[in-house]
Formats: sequence, C-alpha cells, structure tokens
Amino acid sequence: MNALYRAFQKLIKEELRKEMPERWRPAFHVAPPVGWLNDPNGLCQKDGIYHAFFQMAPFEPQGGLKFWGHSVSQDLIHWEFKGVPMLPDQPYDCHGAYSGSALVEGDQMSLFYTGNVKNLGDYNYVTNGRESNTILAVSKDGEKIESKKLLMTNADYPDDMTCHVRDPKVWKEGGRYYMVQGARTKEDKGVVLVFSSEDKYHWNYIHRLESEEKFGFMWECPDLYELDGQTILCISPQGVEQDGYWYANKYQTVTSVIHGDFRTDGVPEGFRELDGGFDFYAPQTFMTEDGRRILIGWMGMADVEDEYTNRTTEDGWQNVLTLARELSLKDGIVCQNPVRELSSWWNEEVSFEGQYTGNTDICYELNLKNTEKKWEVLIAGGLKLSWSPEEYVFRMEFTDGKLGCGRGLRAREIKACKDIRIVVDASCVEVFMNGGKDVFSTRFYPEKDQYTVKASGEGLTGSYRYRV
Repeated sequence: MNALYRAFQKLIKEELRKEMPERWRPAFHVAPPVGWLNDPNGLCQKDGIYHAFFQMAPFEPQGGLKFWGHSVSQDLIHWEFKGVPMLPDQPYDCHGAYSGSALVEGDQMSLFYTGNVKNLGDYNYVTNGRESNTILAVSKDGEKIESKKLLMTNADYPDDMTCHVRDPKVWKEGGRYYMVQGARTKEDKGVVLVFSSEDKYHWNYIHRLESEEKFGFMWECPDLYELDGQTILCISPQGVEQDGYWYANKYQTVTSVIHGDFRTDGVPEGFRELDGGFDFYAPQTFMTEDGRRILIGWMGMADVEDEYTNRTTEDGWQNVLTLARELSLKDGIVCQNPVRELSSWWNEEVSFEGQYTGNTDICYELNLKNTEKKWEVLIAGGLKLSWSPEEYVFRMEFTDGKLGCGRGLRAREIKACKDIRIVVDASCVEVFMNGGKDVFSTRFYPEKDQYTVKASGEGLTGSYRYRV
C-alpha cells in the first residue's frame, strides 16, 4: 500500500459521503453513487454472488481518471455498491485503470485490465507516447486488491500495432488460458489479438481476428464465447459509418459468428449490431454457475456531448449499466432477453385489450401481444415507440427534446414486431422484440408528474407489470 493509494482512498471516501438526489436513480440497474460510470468490467459469479466491476471516475460526473467501481448482487436485480477497489496507483497504470475482465478460480479472482500511461511530450498518442500495459490484479472478494503484476507492455504486441491495444478478456479452456484484446493497427484497421498462456502470467500472441474489409479503425472491448455450439465474437468498433438505419450511433457494438478455430484460422463473417438504441456500448458477458451466458453493457455513449446529454450530471453522477440479459442464438443472431429473475421482482399485473393508460409508476414492464397491425406506445408524453405494417419500420423517437436531452430518432426496418417487452426503470428504457433479436436501449429524464404510459393498437393485447 503506497502513499498514492492512501491518498486516493481518502478522497474517494470524502466523495462517497456526499448525499446525492435520488431522482432518476434506477432500482435494478447498476449506477455509481457519485461521479461517472462507463464500461462494465470483471463480470463474474463467485460463491453464488454476482460481481459487476465498472469503469468509474469518482471525482467528476463528466468523466476523468478511471478507477474500477464494484457492485454485488445475489439475483442480478438488487445491486449493492461496495466501493472502489481498483486504483490507478502504480507507474504502469497511473493515467487510468482501464477496462478488463475477471477469472474466478477457487477462492481467488484474477482481474485482468489495461493500465493506461500517457507520457509527457510532443506525441500523437496513437503511434507513440502511450503505454497500453496488460496487468493482473488479484483479489479474494473484489473489495480489496491484494497484488498487481505487469504482464505485457507495447513491446509484447505485434509490430504492426499502434499504441492502442486494450481491454483484455480472459478465460480458461482445455487446460489453457486465452486472452483477447482490442487493437488498432498502424494501417488504422480494427482487429482482435488472441493470446494463450499455460499459467496466466506468461502470454504468447497466437492469432488475430479481423474482417476481410476494414470495419472501423479500432475494435474495443472484445469478447469471445461459445453460444449454442457456435463461437461468437463481440466487439465495439470505432469509425464505422452509418448505413441506412444501422450504425447510427457515434460508436457501435456488433457480434459475429467465427468460422474456423479462433486460435489458428478463425475469421468473423458478417457483423450485426447488438442494440439499435441511443445508449449501448462495451458489453461484457460471463457464465453463471447455473450455465447461463449473461450480458451487461454500458447504457451510455462516449463523445456525444454535442448531440445529447444526461441530466443526472446536475445531481453529481452519470450513466448506468444495462439490465442483465440472458443470451441465446437463433438463426445465427445473438438474442438478448431480460434475466428471468426480473419476472419475480414485479408483484402486480394488469391485463388489457386494445389500449392501456397508466401513470405514477417509475418502474414497470409493458408486454405487448397481437402486434401484427399498427401500434404505438407513448412513454412520459414524449418518447414514442411505434411500428406499422405499411413501412415495416420500428421507431424509437423523442418528440420532447427535454425528455431525451437531445436524443432524436433511432429506427430499424423490421418485418414483424412480436412478443414485445418494454422495461422502464426510472430513467432507463429497454425494448426487447422478436425473442430478443431486436433490442433498443435509451436513457430518458421525466419530471415527477411525467411518469405516464399509453399503449394503443388495433387488436392489441398485453399486460402491465409493476411493483408495490
């Protein structure tokens, strides 16, 4: 424990003592008590307890020096903030403890992350001036870091990489450890680097996953996992141009099925955007002890301050993680649905036909059936969700600029909208359609008297679930 560590801990405790307003604070989404949150990190389950670490800047709601925050849950619904265990307190991570992952073995958590260092001088910080260090931190319970070890530096990555190599995701398979990292080549092409190790400490570069044609200049937050017998690659690329309704956000998150062996000749074939809403980036998955593949993402977006914002900055905090989502694979598409635990959280339900109007509840779930004809849902008087068979286009549109803080329209051509689930949690809206094939996420900021919902459509039936 060095002097910098002690100084950070003192400052963090002072920040956490501040009382923050509760307006717009969600009930079942991970949120920081103070400061800024972005990427989920180190998602895992240990001894029955779920752990969600996340990128956190505790001193400033607009972002800043990155630490790891930490929350725990017994059911993926009720989350408890446990503190800020990972600090940028070493020479090899002094400008940020960036994103990474967790590996649970026995009574130990191995937390792999990127240590960011930006050297002073006349550098461009792309091809020079930046250190992207791969680090292993060890913890018993996630609340205290017992040790850190530097594993790899820029010199250990392929020669054609820029200084941008980060976000290690690590797992064990067939007696060996594997790691994927996102990277940017000197030709400004996004790739994923694959490493292997026998002991978690000494790593060898063995392969790269890349598209035949350039798909963005940088691939961040890679994840590689098996789903229903297929190997899935998930990346968050930067520099992808909008294509019709697709890729409308500043940055995207996509998945692809890997053809071949990811260790030797694997190639991603085709990409599909994972979430079409305003606020979704850098998701990470983990396997639960009962065998489910769970995804949690950052319900936010970087570098969009000129386009849209979040009103919680007025209250000293910003951003949340998405609802935990169970994954499955259908027709080669990664499907996302709310974890089954959410169903037991609601304790009241109202069924309806044709239309429904409700108010006062800040957390609820709206389920829609018989949606083959035109339908519309109006949330808080200014967020309209709609679809019609004339256009075959689903729209998520803010008609009230203040409600969306600058958010406008996101849409997607969808031939049919079936089995629609709309989950609302204070300032979070997540829409799941077609068995989870089509998902849209956004933040919104209603005043107290704006928590209303209206659903209408010819032949529409459904249910409204809430908690009292």
